[in-house]
Amino acid sequence: MVSGRRSKWAVLVIWLVLISAGGSLAAKLGDVQDNDPETWLPSSAQSTQAVKLAEEHFADKDSSTAIIIYARGGGLTDADRAKVDADRATLQDDVAVGDVAKAQISEDGKAAFLSYPLRTSPSDNGVLTDAVSDSEDIVKKGAPDGLDIRIAGEAGSVRDFADVYSGMDGALLGAALGVVALLLLLTYRSPVLWLVPLLTVFLASQVASGVVYLLAKHAGLLVNGLSAYILMILCVGVGTDYALLLIARYREELHRHEDRHEAMQIAVSRSLPALAASAATVGVATLCLVFGSMNSTQGLGPVVAIGIAVVFLAMTSLLPALLVILGRWTFWPFVPRHTPGYDASAEKEHGAWARVAQVVGRRPRAVWAASLGVLALLALGTTTVETGQTQAEQFTKSVDSVEGQHLLADHFPAGSSAPADIYVPAGGAATVLRTVQDVPGVQSAATGRTADGWTHLTAVFEDAPDTVAAKDTVDRMRTALDKTDGESAEAVVGGQTAIVLDTSDAQKDEEMLLIPLILAVVFLMLVLVLRAVVAPLVLLASVVVSFASAVGAASLVFHAIDYPRIDRGLLLIGFLFLVALGVDYTIFLMARVREEVKVRGHREGTLTGLTVTGGVITSAGVVLAATFCVLAAIPTVSSLQQGLLIAIGILLDTFLVRSLLIPALSLSIGPRIWRPGHPEDEAPPVGERPSQTARVDVGT
Repeated sequence: MVSGRRSKWAVLVIWLVLISAGGSLAAKLGDVQDNDPETWLPSSAQSTQAVKLAEEHFADKDSSTAIIIYARGGGLTDADRAKVDADRATLQDDVAVGDVAKAQISEDGKAAFLSYPLRTSPSDNGVLTDAVSDSEDIVKKGAPDGLDIRIAGEAGSVRDFADVYSGMDGALLGAALGVVALLLLLTYRSPVLWLVPLLTVFLASQVASGVVYLLAKHAGLLVNGLSAYILMILCVGVGTDYALLLIARYREELHRHEDRHEAMQIAVSRSLPALAASAATVGVATLCLVFGSMNSTQGLGPVVAIGIAVVFLAMTSLLPALLVILGRWTFWPFVPRHTPGYDASAEKEHGAWARVAQVVGRRPRAVWAASLGVLALLALGTTTVETGQTQAEQFTKSVDSVEGQHLLADHFPAGSSAPADIYVPAGGAATVLRTVQDVPGVQSAATGRTADGWTHLTAVFEDAPDTVAAKDTVDRMRTALDKTDGESAEAVVGGQTAIVLDTSDAQKDEEMLLIPLILAVVFLMLVLVLRAVVAPLVLLASVVVSFASAVGAASLVFHAIDYPRIDRGLLLIGFLFLVALGVDYTIFLMARVREEVKVRGHREGTLTGLTVTGGVITSAGVVLAATFCVLAAIPTVSSLQQGLLIAIGILLDTFLVRSLLIPALSLSIGPRIWRPGHPEDEAPPVGERPSQTARVDVGT
């Protein structure tokens, strides 16, 4: 259908209709993003229960706390204190949606701070950022010279994140497409050809975003900022990979067939199993995330799966139709002409990879032993992994909320910026207050409002809210409250520190559940694709070793660039994408090897498969790694680390695992790797080219 003389036009028309609708809907994706804090929390955690109680009984829904810090090294002057009092009154009248607490003055008299709630919106960060900007205008206007004023708290942190991500969607897409365009230009050495896959990838990403918008709008699909930008990067990277594989096979068939329609028909039919297996593996593996305990994790899986499905459909229908419509001239100046007796494995076609195959063919045991040795050495770097990233370590540049946190820590109890929130049935409030005050690590505790039979208490920690010591204090508070009797035992402890603690615990639980589940899914997909059991076990083991080496190498890089600590969630996201995307290249290789084994035998088929896929799969790996490196443009440490980890893992898998380790192991194990199948005994498909001797195979 996609290569027919008339049906190709029907395919094009169908996609034009989808693109016209998808493009307009993609622009609305930001309108359905839910960035409310509750959407990022583990659904059953105490911190999530605390958020719900605050919204239900204390009208704290859609509000965020801002803290204004005033500091002067020589001590606050009378003018400074008058400014603080004046700002409190103005903030109360103009921007606060609740009471502005009385100014707190530090014991050393060098600092003061105001705390108050601001309006926010789950789907529009602009509501909160505008309120923070209005607050900034108020407090900076008429400030005495030399008075240092910073905006911190949850609202200040959200504003800083919003500032660094402002306009980043378009910039990321543009940067990703620019990187892909450059690499495609270098790969194809054609001024025209690179435009076709790039245009197709861009259009597919818009349709995917449109589908996600519709499901979020009408079917309750959870979409947040994280899933939105991962969707965009994956669509560009994975779509380009699929395009490279298909175009390489199409170019190969153009040499064998004079009619380009026939060439594309064979190229699609030969490429489709590997592409479908790749898309299914990534899609099903990401859908495993719906079993996670974090709301953000549960929402990410369907979003990515939708993107992969749309990109797969575009690359196997729209791209072939466009290439056939445009004709051979798109390859200019290296136009593939019909060449009777063409042999895709000829050394002149794949010189470098023919030589790599010769090395693997001569000494397979030495090659896989050396490859495993390198991977094992890199995996030792996992011993340097440090989790527990603090707020001060989340940005790659100086921001107000971090500087304000430092000022608070210098002049007040470190936990002043984010007290713990405790909600308890009113009858147990007195017991809770006494219990919490006696917990080591608690600086002070106070009873706040009572509403609808519930009382809100706050507790200030001695330590900064995002430190290990503060999280230990939350654990001690919860343990102490659980041991009380009556209504006090129903108390829930929330707040910033509790959120960090519950998130970390949930991420550990997710790793224990989802990593084995993803591995099981990948194994089953490999069994279905290769119709074997031994090969999938070998390939799965190589993927795990590759991931360990990627984490180790990335950790060493993180230490070298002075960002040693990671957010715990990076491990699961990194594992998902490195395993799912890494196995892609193995599928591309082994599917072609299995095809060649039918006509050449195991040894020659393995070396021929490596030879003819080496260039295109390596190009695909470089493109995908470069695409993820674009995340380093975002000035946050988590995005930088995410991009580097996935890029390092993909490059290791591309140049070491897929190019050397897998082919060498395949040769050493021999035909047994396909057991219980026997592809060497299977007849090639009808119309398949006759068996030829692989020119890369030397020695015995």
